[in-house]
Amino acid sequence: MVITGKVIAGETGLPLQGASVFADNTTLGTATNADGNFKLYLPNGGYDLVVTFTGYSTASKRISSNDASEKQNFELKLKEKELTEVAVVASSEVKDGWQKYGSFFLEEFIGKSENSSNCTLKNPEVLKFYFSKKRNRLKVLAAEPLKIENQALGYSIQYSLDSFTHQYNTETSLYTGNPLFKEMMAESDSQYNQWKETRKKAYLGSSLHFMRSIFYKTLQDEGFEIQFIVKANSNDSALKLANPYTALHYAKDDSLNTVEIYPNQPNVAVIFTKEKPSEKYSAAFPGEPREFEFSVLCFVPNETIVIEQNGYYYDQNDLSVSAYWSWSKVADQLPYDYSAAAY
Repeated sequence: MVITGKVIAGETGLPLQGASVFADNTTLGTATNADGNFKLYLPNGGYDLVVTFTGYSTASKRISSNDASEKQNFELKLKEKELTEVAVVASSEVKDGWQKYGSFFLEEFIGKSENSSNCTLKNPEVLKFYFSKKRNRLKVLAAEPLKIENQALGYSIQYSLDSFTHQYNTETSLYTGNPLFKEMMAESDSQYNQWKETRKKAYLGSSLHFMRSIFYKTLQDEGFEIQFIVKANSNDSALKLANPYTALHYAKDDSLNTVEIYPNQPNVAVIFTKEKPSEKYSAAFPGEPREFEFSVLCFVPNETIVIEQNGYYYDQNDLSVSAYWSWSKVADQLPYDYSAAAY
């Protein structure tokens, strides 16, 4: 499909030349011309279309194959005022923030997996750190997109970070943003082949793999098993499902080429049987299963999830993950246009 549109400055109505327009979490992007117009070619499926421009707030909207005939226009707003307001709310900036919190931020954002040791943040100077004693919370903002080199998977990533927060009371980190991937040029055939194998390993058992397996009804063949987690006398127990698609209320819309699901129980255990957890994960969490990868999806009660054919799903804020999938962060992330079959 071909997506066209225009990007202008909200305050003046003038076109913004050189604005970055890309499908979130993919390798697919372009830039606006002198008139602010853009044209972007995308494989069929669903995406978050994101627009960024230095000094302006990021804008995005969800699109699918059915939106190809409509122009996607954006009005961007100046960012300085917004950043200042957020900073004031967050509390005063930590002057030596990178020295104090940099390593912690990288572990929570890039990750602690095997691939993370081969990831580099190239522009840490754009990060600003704010700590609120009252809320016991760390907040991290970025003045411009983060530039990350993932030598493990062979991608350079431009990550427009909205915000990163860590609540010390609950030891939970949350971050939102929009990554644009670019395939790196391999220096040798052996490096290219290594990237292919590492990408496949990252894909197998991932949430992207899982969503595509639901869409195509291939859960069992791909090595996935799902169970409902139910509470009984204050204890959690797992309920095996005779038919996972019935339990998920699987509904295919052939006209939109989407699948809608909502489980009978909000907490769903996802077991991937074709791979064992990484050694680093097992060492960090010795109480977790060692013979298979165990993750938990938490659905918002009475809210449905819609899955596109490429594995994109929405609304992404209505679904949270824990256990093994929460271990996989930016270092193990693959773009939505990744295809294991292409390799």
